[in-house]
Amino acid sequence: MGYRYAIIGAGRQGLSAAYDLARFGSAEEILLCDLNLETAQKGAVKLRAQLSQDLFKPLDLDAGNLNQLHQVLKGVDSAISAVPFTFNLGITRTAIECGTNLCDLGGHTETVRKQLALDEPAKSSGITIVPDCGMGPGLNISLGVLAMSFLEKPINLFIWDGGLPLNPVPPWNYISTFHINGLTNEYEGPAWFIRDGRPTQVPCLSEVEELDFPSPLGRLEAAVTSGGLSTAPWTFAGKLQRLENKTLRYPGHWQTFQAFQQLGLFEQTPIKGFIPREIFHALLQPKISSDQVHDICVIRVRCEGEIDGKNAVCTLDLCETYDEETGLTAMEKFTGWHASMVAILSAQNKLPKGAIPIEKALSGPLLMQEAEKRKWTIKNNTLLGV
Repeated sequence: MGYRYAIIGAGRQGLSAAYDLARFGSAEEILLCDLNLETAQKGAVKLRAQLSQDLFKPLDLDAGNLNQLHQVLKGVDSAISAVPFTFNLGITRTAIECGTNLCDLGGHTETVRKQLALDEPAKSSGITIVPDCGMGPGLNISLGVLAMSFLEKPINLFIWDGGLPLNPVPPWNYISTFHINGLTNEYEGPAWFIRDGRPTQVPCLSEVEELDFPSPLGRLEAAVTSGGLSTAPWTFAGKLQRLENKTLRYPGHWQTFQAFQQLGLFEQTPIKGFIPREIFHALLQPKISSDQVHDICVIRVRCEGEIDGKNAVCTLDLCETYDEETGLTAMEKFTGWHASMVAILSAQNKLPKGAIPIEKALSGPLLMQEAEKRKWTIKNNTLLGV
């Protein structure tokens, strides 16, 4: 049986998801939808060349035009929204009307809450809606849920993740794989963790710590950033004593951006006719952007708890690098492929019905099964009596 999929937004992450759907989704047709038809057409040409498959149909689509969106989604088994989060609530409502499974890349917790409030209509429509299916929030949380599954009684869960250049160039040692506004939003906060069993606000760019990773990464620094856990602090409140997520960067990054923050460069209130954040973005974006992104992404999770009444710790590492053969970046694979996993499993009726957060959608065994298909090696170090 073949499935019909739709990608809403034929940019980098959308094309990566389409690539994965073609390989593992038993696809009959994949609609590549974009506001710019030429972008969708170029994406289809690229994917056909990469995969030698003629599954891809480019369409022009304004994601804000819900009547047009309805026409596209009718008859589609699963759709992936890879457009800015501002469109996701309207896309969700339209997917429910059409009886189309939907996942998206999330990134805005208040929008996600409104989507999850549509749980009953989604159930009545017989579909699955899963926001937050990117790398973070998304794959980082799924990996955390997997670590929790290895312990009989999980108590604390710590997540570290980051996308980094394979060959860092001073002074920034960083390459942006998305718009700089998203980076600034992550660094501005506040972040929500679980402390003492309760959701707790923690300031961004605080609590810097060092972690060691195998070559080529070596020693990295992690700091608090916002949004990476989305709704998980409320889902796991009272079930976990601690839940934390920090972003990984090369040493020195956090000190630099703390200085930028203290100078007021993140501010959006005009000073002498200029908005500091806009000036900051205009100056920094060209310095940390590149058409040739050779990157590495890493996620580490550590779950502390008990097995048979004894202290136990499960640590999982997952790493991905730029692919020379396909030209796919590590960030594209972690983001687009994780969304594709959810879209495929939704089409196959392997996920619960309704509007559900990612931490309740993808079980540990399902993640392991899908990771193996994509040759992702999840390094597991589970220790007893620690």
